[in-house]
Amino acid sequence: MKILIAYDGSDCAEAALDDLQRAGLPLEAEAQIISVAEVWLPPAPPSSSEIVEQARQVKVPADLKSVYAKGCAAAKEALSAAERARERVITNFPQWGVSADSACGSPAWELVFKADQWKPDLVVVGSHGRTALGRFVLGSVSQRVLTEARCSVRIARGRVEEPDSPVRIIVGIDGSPGSEEAVRAVAARTWPPNSEVKLIIVDDPLVPAIVGDIIPPLAETIEESHAEDRVQAEKMLAQSAAILSGAAIKVTTEIRQGDPKKELPQAAEDWGADCIFVGSAGFSNRLERFVLGSISAAVAARAHCSVEVVRKSSN
Repeated sequence: MKILIAYDGSDCAEAALDDLQRAGLPLEAEAQIISVAEVWLPPAPPSSSEIVEQARQVKVPADLKSVYAKGCAAAKEALSAAERARERVITNFPQWGVSADSACGSPAWELVFKADQWKPDLVVVGSHGRTALGRFVLGSVSQRVLTEARCSVRIARGRVEEPDSPVRIIVGIDGSPGSEEAVRAVAARTWPPNSEVKLIIVDDPLVPAIVGDIIPPLAETIEESHAEDRVQAEKMLAQSAAILSGAAIKVTTEIRQGDPKKELPQAAEDWGADCIFVGSAGFSNRLERFVLGSISAAVAARAHCSVEVVRKSSN
């Protein structure tokens, strides 16, 4: 497994490193930590001694030299930060092959570019930011990486827990290939003893309550449709639970009513979940109101816990 970890030395980045121990990741993996200095440096001068000598004769404004020096210092500090994070990761995962790297430029663009080049299975980023009420919010860098990366992305909101304590995981189910990939991702991980998975479908009925008073026959038809949808939802949950049957983890299922982008984070908060797994996109045509699809980004933005948006690896 290849894991790209974004690190900037912030509290959120530190929490993301802590969260790795609660993500069910394999004992052996290849990880690369990247820290991005938000500076733009000109390319290095040519190696030709003649050209270099000519360049030295050109008068460079003092303020430009100062800006360049500060940029170089920021780039150096970014690499030092990545090296420090590397040491932490190696301590927690001694069998991993871990490297450190740095880049200069827009953090979001550099992370997406690095992911495109290196082709990791998973990108890990911190959430970055809190509301006035103390809840985490999704920063612009995390949001862009989440929406533009071609691989799975984990928005890590680490909590202080013992690494080997049980993990509680919610998986959003909609019957699409995306949600099936999310279930398979959970099944492929190694979780601490007594960990639990709750598979949740959120039914979002769009039927006004008054319709029964105005058109009783239509209300009956709608109720029948809801009953059929519930049967189908239970079937989807059973199929997803079967995928997890080989994993040493307790599985429960739940059908909730409401808006998925609100209900999944609320379910996670009510249950004290450590992470929500969702597919990156839904492709179901039969049950469109169960489809997570673009809701995955909203779930990542609202949740109090870590959120992993799963994309099928193209490697």
